[in-house]
Amino acid sequence: MATETSATRRPGGRDATGQDTPGDAPGASPEPYDAATDPALADIGAALLQIRRYWAKPDLMKRIRAQTPAATGGRPLQISNLMVVNAVAALTAEAKAGDPSREVTVGAVAERLEIDPSTASRLVGHAIDAGLLSRRPSPVDARRANLGLTDAGQRVKQVADRFRRAYLNDLMAGWTADERAEFARLLTRFTEAAAHTPRYQDGIERIFKEAAAD
Repeated sequence: MATETSATRRPGGRDATGQDTPGDAPGASPEPYDAATDPALADIGAALLQIRRYWAKPDLMKRIRAQTPAATGGRPLQISNLMVVNAVAALTAEAKAGDPSREVTVGAVAERLEIDPSTASRLVGHAIDAGLLSRRPSPVDARRANLGLTDAGQRVKQVADRFRRAYLNDLMAGWTADERAEFARLLTRFTEAAAHTPRYQDGIERIFKEAAAD
């Protein structure tokens, strides 16, 4: 049974010097928690912005392109190609593990990437033109197509996975195995919470509205 709420209890953790700080003692009068003044939330927000900047850099895509020069029919490999390849690979693996008869369709890709079907259709078309995906008619519904990775698509996926793992390994070179495992657990938990609370886009609109009002 839960015994604390984020609105009234201050959780234990570490202060700015890295020292352990206890949470409020049971039965003690809790200090009001104000998210607007929580330094941890400010640090997390700043870190997420930095991560977005780093991952948006073209270095990874350049390195992947160098390793897969013949994978995209002479076209530069785009991040959207990689997103579609990863989505189709994941959907294919899930179908094999759970329901081999399940089809990997444009609609499934749209749901996986959380984009509208028309955008998914366009991105899938680009990946097919680049030689990364194959398409065959659905035996269930002729209006649909089953998607799969071509040999070139498999190669792009393998190279991207290898570079991503190597990059993360470099970033966490001084971390212990326990620290890596704990970070993975917390990051997965954070990502799942973000997926169930997709409010950030609306938040950006509110930022500009409130700033204009002030």
